[in-house]
Formats: sequence, C-alpha cells, structure tokens
Amino acid sequence: METISENKAFGGTQGVYRHASTATSCNMTFGLFVPEEAQFGPVPVLWYLSGLTCTHENAMSKAGAQGWAAEQGIALIYPDTSPRGDGVADDDAYDLGLGAGFYVNATEAPWASHYRMWDYITEDLPNLVFEHFALDPARQAITGHSMGGHGALTIAMRHPGRFASVSAFAPICNPTESDWGRKQLGAYLGSDETTWAAHDATLLMQSNGFDGPILIDTGTDDQFGDLLKTEALAHAAAARRQQMTLRMQPGYDHSYFFVSSFMEEHISFHADALYSV
Repeated sequence: METISENKAFGGTQGVYRHASTATSCNMTFGLFVPEEAQFGPVPVLWYLSGLTCTHENAMSKAGAQGWAAEQGIALIYPDTSPRGDGVADDDAYDLGLGAGFYVNATEAPWASHYRMWDYITEDLPNLVFEHFALDPARQAITGHSMGGHGALTIAMRHPGRFASVSAFAPICNPTESDWGRKQLGAYLGSDETTWAAHDATLLMQSNGFDGPILIDTGTDDQFGDLLKTEALAHAAAARRQQMTLRMQPGYDHSYFFVSSFMEEHISFHADALYSV
C-alpha cells in the first residue's frame, strides 16, 4: 500500500492511499479519515460510496463529513467508484465505464476483467483497511449518494449483521425499472434479468429487508427524481414494515450542497447505531 498524502484534520488524519487490488486487477485509490481516538484503540467505521462520475475525492472534499465524524470518533472510508488505469474498459457515456462501476461484479465483456466493484467494496478493501489501520470491524455502518446510495443499500441488505445502520442521499432505489440501472446492469451482467435482482434495493427490500435502522434523504427538486424511483422503495419498506426513515427535503437537488446540508444528521444517525453495538 502506498501513501499518497496524509493531512491533519479535525484532530485526526485525512489520508489518501493506493494499493494493488486483487478484485479489480488494477491499482485502486481510496480516502480514509481516521479520528484522533484511533491512537488509543480501534474506532467505528462509516463507509461512504460515491455516485456517478465521482472518484474517492469528491465526497472527501465536498461532503463536509470529517468534522462531524471527528466529533463522534468515527472513521470515514471513501472508495473509488470504478477500476481505473491502462487497459481498463471505458465507454463514451458518463454513466457507464470509468466512474460508473455500479458496485456489481461484471460478468460480460469487456467489463468482467476489472469491473468487480462488489468484491472490492465487500472483501478486498475491508481486508486491507482492517489490517493496516485502527478500525473496528465489529462496528461498521454504510452510506452513499445516488449510485453510491444504491450500492450502500444493496450491500447492507445482502450482508446481514455486518452493518449497524445504513443511510443514503438520493439513492437509485429501483434500477431494474430505471434508465439509471437497466443500461448498466444489462451491460455488466448480461441480458438475464434474474441476475439483476441482487442489485436492486427495492427488490432486496421485498426479499431480505435490513436488520437495523435506515435513513434516506432525497430532495424534492432533485433533477434526476424520475430515475431514482424513491417511491418504489418506500412502498416495499411499508409492505415489509421495515424500520426506515424517508425524508423528502423541500427545495433540495442532487448536488453536494444537498449532501453536505444533511451530513451531520446522517453521521449522528450512524453514531447512535454504532455505539449501541
């Protein structure tokens, strides 16, 4: 693992690191904020999964999360959104290829050789960070924005017992029924739509649910509202009687101005769950 940068922030350290990933068969970069409390023992962890076109850097620089995480003594992990580098397949469209891994393990050419973001987020990167940093694997939570919200919800629901809580900012909730999903799932996983269900939060809510609290914020002026399918997830949660708070925030759009406006509340939400473990 290579240290790209480390900066003191809010009493802790904001680092950026690069490592060779066995999951994606290329070098991957991630950000990690470790609070001051990590000097004295392993601290709880909040994963933040970013959305389309983002890298590890967007939320690290724009979400305003480190200060709130420092107050709660929580580490923040910011993974990248796709494999990168020479030989990694790409597409001219912004919503497929680089920056658009959709947190799945691709099975189709030309994506299958590198686009294994599910394994990267659930196995490869956790193994690395828990080995090298003072982080507590027994106290994990996960959140994300847009495509990252989709990833956070699906990963949480398919890993019962791993995460104390899950939240999302304007998540893609029903990708098998959305243009933000059908295109990407078809490209990465092929035409057999039965394989897509494992990556649809609404369908997973119907079949699995989540064994903890869920918080979702979406803006009423989100310019991508029709693509998010928020209502489908709400109906599925209500039918299952799932513990979930869904807030439609008046006047907010899809930007990081929206994310940063509610970041404190999301971190407090996760802190309540993490310190109850």
